Amino acid sequence: MKPILPESRYHLIPLDEIGGYKVRPGIFEINGATAIPGGVNFTIHSNQATCCELLLFHRTEHEPYAVIPFPENYRVGNVYSMIVFGLQIEEFEYAYRVEGPFDPKNGLIFNRENVLLDPYAKAVTGQSVWGRRVESVKNPYHARVVRDDFDWEDAKPLLTPLEDTVIYEMHVRGFTKDISSGVRSPGTFEGIIEKIPYLLELGVTAVELMPIFEFDEMKDFREHGGKQLLDYWGYNTVSFFAPNTSYASKVEYNQEGNELKHLIKKLHENGLEIYLDVVFNHTAEGNENGPVISFKGLDNQIYYILTPDGYYYNFSGCGNTLNCNHPIVQQMILECLRYWVITYRIDGFRFDLASILGRNEDGSPMSKPPLLQSLAFDPILGNVKLIAEAWDAGGLYQVGDFPSWNRWVEWNGRYRDDMRSFLKGDNGKAGLAVTRIFGSEDLYDDRVGCKASVNFITCHDGFTLYDLYAYNEKHNEANGWDNTDGSNDNVSWNCGAEGETDNPDINRLRMRMIKNAAAVLFLSRGIPMFLAGDEFGNTQFGNNNPYCQDNIISWLDWGLLKKHKSLFEFFKYMIAFRKKHDPVRMHTAACSFGFPELSAHDVVPWETNFSGDAHYAGIMYAGRTGGEDDCVYVAINTYWEALTIRLPKLPLGACWYQAVDTFEEEGIARKAVKPEEDIWIRERSVMVFEVGKVYE
Repeated sequence: MKPILPESRYHLIPLDEIGGYKVRPGIFEINGATAIPGGVNFTIHSNQATCCELLLFHRTEHEPYAVIPFPENYRVGNVYSMIVFGLQIEEFEYAYRVEGPFDPKNGLIFNRENVLLDPYAKAVTGQSVWGRRVESVKNPYHARVVRDDFDWEDAKPLLTPLEDTVIYEMHVRGFTKDISSGVRSPGTFEGIIEKIPYLLELGVTAVELMPIFEFDEMKDFREHGGKQLLDYWGYNTVSFFAPNTSYASKVEYNQEGNELKHLIKKLHENGLEIYLDVVFNHTAEGNENGPVISFKGLDNQIYYILTPDGYYYNFSGCGNTLNCNHPIVQQMILECLRYWVITYRIDGFRFDLASILGRNEDGSPMSKPPLLQSLAFDPILGNVKLIAEAWDAGGLYQVGDFPSWNRWVEWNGRYRDDMRSFLKGDNGKAGLAVTRIFGSEDLYDDRVGCKASVNFITCHDGFTLYDLYAYNEKHNEANGWDNTDGSNDNVSWNCGAEGETDNPDINRLRMRMIKNAAAVLFLSRGIPMFLAGDEFGNTQFGNNNPYCQDNIISWLDWGLLKKHKSLFEFFKYMIAFRKKHDPVRMHTAACSFGFPELSAHDVVPWETNFSGDAHYAGIMYAGRTGGEDDCVYVAINTYWEALTIRLPKLPLGACWYQAVDTFEEEGIARKAVKPEEDIWIRERSVMVFEVGKVYE
């Protein structure tokens, strides 16, 4: 967003001179550093600071070559703003020093020795090379001024309806870092561009990137078992306005973000939306033992939720909790999201541990959190998808109860848990499974219906889909915590052997279980999401918390795509099948058969038995697609023996056609079913049927 800065506003005002630079009061309402004709405008605010200095650095140097204090008359309220003339943005990096009271018990920890990163920095230096530690520097982070001259041409937002959305969650580095990916620029935004044809073939409509804001992968760096362990996932934000420069394939001096913009432009040109996983619940500054990077040094007592004695509440599980509903923090978050939508054309945001965004300044949950409400009604965010991970590490669980205003949708953790349990054959789960498949109407009936539910069985946090059926227990020994980290409740089943096995029967069963999960996921009402690599059986070798594994544990092994080609083809087929049948995804006009829109069945049509020992569920969708009657019947047998079932009777001229049988190796079938024919659904398998004309 480029402000209009008419030169006539400045050239008649006499200039001051400080430290050899011509300066004058700046543009107080524009936060951060902004290039203007003839110079750069610097604006920063602090409620408790008593004075502020601008530091200018040459590239790669850690001592400033210029220190320019803000004169007292360059301060309005709590905002310091100054235009420095004669600066060329390619020639410097910048940071700040501030002074103020030191009273830790009241949250005030000002220290003039701290070099502070601009909270509104659009590009951050100091750790641009992945995995390279900056030694002997208290705060290695400086900011750059970005020249925003990217040409979006006539690009327009895609605005894919929620009911048509299929989300593919990926880690930028892990998606292509392994040599098996075959890309020229592995582990980068450019590497994803090279894989766009693959994403199109698969059929997803949106990619959801794990954190790409500038973060510190060297946080908690350590070695274990001969491997370097990093903060690979990136859930420790250093700067909310700056892209992670180590995800670019080349250095982009003062044009940081252009490669990411190029990726977004290419995704949009190919009909793919992009969502960002954003972390506004905590920062990389950690607790009282963590570094002072930015927020602590400017207004510690404002940016963080503090205990009465000045320590950090830890509802995030990561050392601190951002004070999201303080007006200043609200403003920063809103400006940040607006910036990413305007400048980067982002289509949606997934909010990590989003329940924290609804906590008050004392940590208590709020009934109508002002931050969530302002995001829901903000005009610039009006068409943006807002996706909440509706829980936090402090025990607040709001799935089905997240403040919505009919704008927020949720990661449905109950879908994940109930479907995992039902699919592996647990007792007493059939009724819950039907409810989840029908869009979790028990959770979302008073909001936007099934469109509020992001359905998933796997995500970055936990087992991959392959590991879900290859391991009974987590195997996180490589993380260095004696296998104590990560969830112990995985609702998984190893199919008879822990980990890799040469037993062909077990391996066939595992492939069938994966296909069962995929078939049910893509034929559930709501928004399906799955983890990158699940479509070809990627494994993390039983690690359900690989946050620190920058290696093949977390990287996708693209060699498995060839090994499990039929699995990939099945995912592709099921996504296309979902798109083909409107009644699966949304409310439609009623079909002429007299069937209800949604119905559940036992092995005998129109009967239901969801007692404790029930392991079968028949699901039928009925409606219209393209003006034609359209019915889909999903038969799910999680029992360890085969069953005989019948399908609902169709009127004369219509016929059921089998489309899927996961018991078969390919899983894909196309054959007519004779009227009122007994159908043999084999153990632990899913069959899918669609209506067609008798003589198709």
